[in-house]
Amino acid sequence: MFVPSCPRPVGCRSCRHSTGTIRSLSRDRFGPDLENPRCVGTAPTAAIGKPGQPDAERQDAEAGLDRAPEAEDRLDGAVPEDPDRARPCEYTNVDSPRKRADRPGGPAPAVRIVEIDADRAGQRLDNFVVGQCKGVPKSHVYRLIRSGQLRVNGGRRGADYRLETGDLVRIPPVRVAAPASVPPEEPDAAGPGQALRTRAALARRLPVLHEDNWMLVIDKPEAVAVHGGSGVSSGVIERLRAARPEERFLELAHRIDRETSGVLVIARRRAALLALQAQWRERSPTKRYLAIVSGSWPLRSKTLDAPLRRMPAPGGDRRVAVHAEGQDAITRVRGLARFTLAGLGDFTLVEATIETGRTHQIRVHLSHAGYPIAGDDKYGDYRLNRALAAQGFRRMYLHAASLSLRHPESGRPLTLTAPMPESFSEMLNAGGVDSLPEMER
Repeated sequence: MFVPSCPRPVGCRSCRHSTGTIRSLSRDRFGPDLENPRCVGTAPTAAIGKPGQPDAERQDAEAGLDRAPEAEDRLDGAVPEDPDRARPCEYTNVDSPRKRADRPGGPAPAVRIVEIDADRAGQRLDNFVVGQCKGVPKSHVYRLIRSGQLRVNGGRRGADYRLETGDLVRIPPVRVAAPASVPPEEPDAAGPGQALRTRAALARRLPVLHEDNWMLVIDKPEAVAVHGGSGVSSGVIERLRAARPEERFLELAHRIDRETSGVLVIARRRAALLALQAQWRERSPTKRYLAIVSGSWPLRSKTLDAPLRRMPAPGGDRRVAVHAEGQDAITRVRGLARFTLAGLGDFTLVEATIETGRTHQIRVHLSHAGYPIAGDDKYGDYRLNRALAAQGFRRMYLHAASLSLRHPESGRPLTLTAPMPESFSEMLNAGGVDSLPEMER
């Protein structure tokens, strides 16, 4: 606290008041402040105590013995930390150099200039930067683009700009959150050992059906999302990237529902992703699913072609319904085996082949036809699902069994097959089904 009699808001230029002490600062240089009658300037006394202070205490004050530690800090120009000050943003580009070195996460990296190669050509600018700045929210990336800090070939570009081979992308310093501390019982948890353990664990949970330099195909388990978002911290693609840090490019070529198991294709090159996406737009891949439905579906093929439309739902949930103004959707369903579960009713194992790729297409078509998929919590029978779960059948019984497409490099036909899950076999065995007809090719 400064001297009350000093008319200046920050104290006089040659002295400051702290814990009852006025200490002269650079008196020889500045001299006394004539506007402050208490300022002694170059007088012999270096400190003036409080009114009525004994001589002994005054001498101690002159010697600086009663000065509080924070007074030293103030004399050096430092400002005491305010505990009520708002915590700074975790992602920022505006820290002072002094604070930048002291803040968690260490100093921000320097400006990076990244040259776009053939594998990255055609990618949107925002998606490219998100991949380069792991852990930085997309909202911050968009702010960098709008503010002009992120530039391409020295100029501004929009978030939807498609990168070209040879482009130079300027990525400003962006500091991400500091990594979590490593428990002492796992000293190498953040080192190469952890990456190897993670990869081994993922290999056990995500069986690889096919892998080459262009694509990776896995058998996705049920109840695992393909990507994070909407309350899901991480999905298949995030886990694969963490397990394969040396991979420069890993992107989903398509998607399947979280509750669905089976074939999932991941592109390992930008050219592979573009080639696979072109096939999906042309509807050339053949996608076959296995499903167990409630009821006795005829053991023959039947085509379901009701148009589907996405409907608004609370909380951003995705819902699809049959609607006259919806998009065209074609599903061909063939009955494979019928069986009965005691106390639960009749069921049928069916093969579904889709010619279009609408959201929840098979689930909605079968439910609309009166044969909901067992365990489907959105379009199925709620009471039946509870009864199934009580007997140990707790998943949605939909499995992406096979996918036929052209290889993105050679163009040769390639059929990828995921074996029937054990959960399907358990239900079929409980219903007395021992053998199945061969799936159509």
